Amino acid sequence: MEIALNKNMFASDNYSGICPEAWQSLEEANQGFVNSYGDDAWTTRACNALRDFFEVDCQVFFVFNGTAANSLAIASLCRSYHSVICHEMAHVETDECGAGEFFSNGTKILLVPGADGKIDHQAVTHTVQRRSDIHYPKPKVLSVTQATELGTVYSPDELTAIGELARQHELYLHMDGARFANALAGLKVNPKDLSWQAGVDVLTFGGTKNGMAVGEAVVFFNRQLAQEFDYRCKQAGQLASKMRYLAAPWVGLIESGALLKNALHANHCAQLLAEELLSVAEIKLIHPVQANAVFVQLPLNLMTALHHAGWHFYTFIGSGHARFMCSWQTRQEDIRTFGNELRTLAADCCQPLTNQVRNP
Repeated sequence: MEIALNKNMFASDNYSGICPEAWQSLEEANQGFVNSYGDDAWTTRACNALRDFFEVDCQVFFVFNGTAANSLAIASLCRSYHSVICHEMAHVETDECGAGEFFSNGTKILLVPGADGKIDHQAVTHTVQRRSDIHYPKPKVLSVTQATELGTVYSPDELTAIGELARQHELYLHMDGARFANALAGLKVNPKDLSWQAGVDVLTFGGTKNGMAVGEAVVFFNRQLAQEFDYRCKQAGQLASKMRYLAAPWVGLIESGALLKNALHANHCAQLLAEELLSVAEIKLIHPVQANAVFVQLPLNLMTALHHAGWHFYTFIGSGHARFMCSWQTRQEDIRTFGNELRTLAADCCQPLTNQVRNP
């Protein structure tokens, strides 16, 4: 069936549908009567698939969404008088409505700067060492985002250095991996290179943005930290009675190879989209395109013209710059359609247009 052009497609990778591999697994899981609350073959199979994926005996839990995954993971690492250090643009700070603080009964989020969405090591050290008295919320967790909120990725060496930094300051290392698959695809490394081998204690692994309908995995590489996490999930309303419907899509994505295939496609589309955007001289790239996001500075009149033409994208993310996202479902022909309309609009409202139109 032909899919019509949807001008919302670049707003978020959450806008995409369910990929065929995840859908097929859901159909296969939707047979007959199956035990509830995770006591089923699909959940076991999904957990084992993730253990094979990361090449380690990790503890795995499935929850409905990323906010729950991050918040409950952080809560499991902290007491109420502890604090979590993260980048000032991190999702756990800017977009989760204080859920981390809520589920941890008051754990404070401490912010550090850093170029292109990556934490500054000296700022982390300063945040840990600036106070040691009982009046200061004791730092306990260092949280990083992979890929970052600004579309960049931490290399294995960068993460290893962060892991060493965390151990130096006796911090647990949490990774918000809502777009972990895109980071893997961009770097072309093994999953273990960006996780437990680099010192990550717990990863919240995103499935929703990469072809699933709903659901994230909380992966504890430090299994001791997973103690009673199932109780946290239950108390927070995250223990699915029909758990097989959260677990089965992971089986489809991992066993078929679609997880990385989808991420590779989204990343490639982001590169193509960046080319189209930069074909207009007045548009400036703000951050390197290393995953499936493109951040650019748009002239206000061109931004307004695009919005009036029906194209939807966010500008409140990344300090007011325009963010364009690609997903597993993004089509190259739609990127070209956007580019052609972009250049037409730019010719009308941005003079002079110095770059030539790229042959579509």
